[in-house]
Order: sequence, then C-alpha cells, then structure tokens
Amino acid sequence: MRWITSNAEETEAAGAELVAVLSAGTPAVLCGELGTGKTTMVRGACRALGVEGPVTSPTFTIGQLYEGTVEVAHLDLYRLQGLDDDHRILLDDYLTPDRYAFVEWPGESPPDLGRTALGVRLEHLGDGRRAIAVLG
Repeated sequence: MRWITSNAEETEAAGAELVAVLSAGTPAVLCGELGTGKTTMVRGACRALGVEGPVTSPTFTIGQLYEGTVEVAHLDLYRLQGLDDDHRILLDDYLTPDRYAFVEWPGESPPDLGRTALGVRLEHLGDGRRAIAVLG
C-alpha cells in the first residue's frame, strides 16, 4: 500500500485504510521525521477502530490506551534510547494479542517487538505533501 497525502484529512484516511491490512496483535511501526504525520495517521486508524476521543502523541507517557470497538494501544518510543529488558516488559503491557497497536519513533530500525510487525514509512515530499508506504 502507498499513499501521497496533501493534508491531515488525507493522512487520516490513509490510517483508516491501513486498518484493513492490520490485525489485532500485529503492531504497526511508524517511521518518519518529525511532522510527517505519524500521529495523524494513527488518529485515522483509531477512528476506523471506533475511538471517539482525542488521539494525541504519547511522547511523555510512552503509551496510551484507547477504547473503541476494540482496544487500541498507541506508543511513542522517542524518549527511549534502546530497548532493554525493562523496556520490553513495559511494551508487553501495551502489545497484547487482542489489541491493535501503533508504535511511533522506533529508532534507527524497527525494534524487535518479539512478534511480527507491519512497517510504515512516512516521508516529507515538499509543498505539504507526504509519501506513506507500508513496508511489509
């Protein structure tokens, strides 16, 4: 899957479409520079999963859980330098087989989350446009 988006609404729509290829228990790992729309894409996915409340970046809390038609975990690993055993235990609290999960800022390469993950790359194209690609 690949999208070129020009605004927040299109990026949210891409997030909603991402849900069609994602299943509970398989985290989506979103990689991209600051401002590429990672949280906006997660917001669209959350809306597709029935989340009605605010969806914001969990940068200062590591993770947030949202209630929708299914439970959704939203993590931001920006503040973690690497994943040691303590961090993996923390992530296990969020990444469960019955939850949809979205992980922002995984680092230089997506972390070994101990399970299969779906990679998503977001890039600035200029003129307010973004390229979004599902990596596998």
